[in-house]
Amino acid sequence: MDCLFCNIIKGEIPSDKVYEDDLVYVFNDIDKQAPVHFLIVPKKHIESTDDLVEEDKELVGHIFLVAKNLAKELGLEKGYRIVNNCKEDGGQTVNHLHFHVLGKRPLTWPPG
Repeated sequence: MDCLFCNIIKGEIPSDKVYEDDLVYVFNDIDKQAPVHFLIVPKKHIESTDDLVEEDKELVGHIFLVAKNLAKELGLEKGYRIVNNCKEDGGQTVNHLHFHVLGKRPLTWPPG
C-alpha cells in the first residue's frame, strides 16, 4: 500500500509534527487555511469515515480528545473547527481517515 499519511507516520516523508501517541500522529497542514491548521491522523490505516467499524469507536473518541487538548494548548480559546472529508464528493484527497483542526481566525459557514 502506498499511502501518503502512512508514509508520514513512518517518518519516510517529513512533516511538521505537533503531537504523537500510540494511536495518532498530528502534524501541521502544508496548505494552511487558518493560522492554526493541523491534521489528526490515526496510525491505523482506515480509508475513510465510511470504513469505520465498531472497534474504532474508542479511537475516534481519542481523536476528539486530542483535538480538544491541542486546541487548548495552542490557544484556540475563541473557538476552532474540526473537519472530516469523506470520499471524493466530500473533498477527501488522501484515502486515510484524518481530521483537520482549524483556528485563530473567524471561520464562516458554509466554508465555500
